[in-house]
Amino acid sequence: MPTVSVKRDLLFHALGRTYTDEEFDELCFEFGLELDEITSEKDIISREQGDTKAEGASDVILYKIDVPANRYDLLCLEGLVRGLQVFKMEAPRYRRVSPASSEPQRLVITEETTAVRPHAVAAVLRNITFTQERYDSFIELQEKLHQNVCRKRTLVAIGTHDLDTISGPFTYTAKPPGDIRFKPLNQAKEYTAQELMSLYKTDSHLRHYLHIIEDEAVYPVIYDSNGIVLSMPPIINGDHSKISLNTKNVFIECTATDLTKAKIVLDMMVTMFCEYCEEPFTKETLSADFINRKVGISESTEHIAQLLTKMCLRSEVMSDGEQIEVEIPPTRSDVIHACDIMEDAAMAYGFNNIPRTTPRTYTIANQLPLNKLSELLRQDLAAAGFTEALTFALCSQEDIADKLLKNISETRACRISNPKTAEFQVARTTLLSGLLKTVAANRKMPLPLRLFEISDVVLKDESKDVGARNNRRLCAVYYNKSPGFEVIHGLMDRVMQLLEIKPGQGNGYHIQAADDSTFFPGRCAEIFACGKSIGRLGVLHPDVINRFELTMPCSALDIDIEHFL
Repeated sequence: MPTVSVKRDLLFHALGRTYTDEEFDELCFEFGLELDEITSEKDIISREQGDTKAEGASDVILYKIDVPANRYDLLCLEGLVRGLQVFKMEAPRYRRVSPASSEPQRLVITEETTAVRPHAVAAVLRNITFTQERYDSFIELQEKLHQNVCRKRTLVAIGTHDLDTISGPFTYTAKPPGDIRFKPLNQAKEYTAQELMSLYKTDSHLRHYLHIIEDEAVYPVIYDSNGIVLSMPPIINGDHSKISLNTKNVFIECTATDLTKAKIVLDMMVTMFCEYCEEPFTKETLSADFINRKVGISESTEHIAQLLTKMCLRSEVMSDGEQIEVEIPPTRSDVIHACDIMEDAAMAYGFNNIPRTTPRTYTIANQLPLNKLSELLRQDLAAAGFTEALTFALCSQEDIADKLLKNISETRACRISNPKTAEFQVARTTLLSGLLKTVAANRKMPLPLRLFEISDVVLKDESKDVGARNNRRLCAVYYNKSPGFEVIHGLMDRVMQLLEIKPGQGNGYHIQAADDSTFFPGRCAEIFACGKSIGRLGVLHPDVINRFELTMPCSALDIDIEHFL
């Protein structure tokens, strides 16, 4: 969940009253939020860098508030205040206002942009009044949106400009890097796009976004009618049109690879700050019975309409007296179904006010068969002298490929698109690498080491709607001065005995010699049960042992237990 930091006194001033910490915590709970922490800039620096660094830092009290990931309208002070105030004021109604003295501004999108970032939307905030606090909140909201719905500018990039310094119509196009030249934000001279990419490789903030376009043949760029560069999205704006506290008209442009997300982001930017303009705030239907049944209350249609209006969803009872017409404002992009409206009605009613009732249906809870089988096997493997391990579901490509002497293309691994570290690049396709890393971390423990894990791996599967599936597997390793193949073989026999699978062909189980690069040649067997291959066991290859920084032989068992359900 995103966390929004706001100054307590500024928040209370905007709300029009003062709360105790306990009262504000309760207000947040009623609205579906959580007051995560009460701190100050000085406390944060002191905790992270020590008391010496914290000297001179601000003592202003900060509230850190956790907001739902799909409530983009709560990512700034203005949105939070507006949301919390609906309990005592009418929800605002938004409308588009045409300029009094000129034609609406136009943003022309050329065909060249399809190769890099094909979509763009724009709007103008007219006659806005900035203070330092409003300006800071405006910039902070852009950054919050960039990190959240914009997915670090890969889906959407926001540009804001002083409209009085530029002239429309504006053109969004794409050109070769060498053909783009302008003075970027807060720089003293002009650079070409190629020079900018080199310049920002050492910039602590912007270097994280260079990869989005640096390998493209053309870069996106926005010009005004005089050929002045407004921005080179998603990297940097031009210095000519930068906004300041004196800016009165703000031109907002959002370039994107996802048009829906671009519209959401533009709506958030405009609706959050239109209250500072000269003219600040200038449908789905559902039945009351639906909300009453789903929430577990019994309220009149009129009262439910009032509850929804308190949640910024302006609602009116229709002529039949049963249906409610709900107006979804542009700030509420999270409302996509009637159940979202029902959830807001429950929040406005108060979760603690919903009466507790005994369910009308009689059901007996049961474990999922796969989980029940896993638990039973865990108990018996522990009784057999093996210690259970719980390893990470994410790992590096090297762990499941190179270290196991396999090619990454053969593993059916699901890659993480933006891994934070090299240790978490892919979802694991085997439990073996995690167990071997656990053994390596416990080499000083008395031998032998007997470890097992029963958990899910993730495999690509084009037949699934998400392109991948979970697969429950059992893996065990035996690490000692001798390979201990007979120990791991005996463990497999015990597992089959517990599963009531008898030795033999057909409906029984048997093993046969197999070749696998992970195992020592001639010391690997494939396991068959009920006529299907379910896994392998054997002595690990010396190169595998060395690559996991182990020094003694090791045997392993790896089987798929979903076949036994």
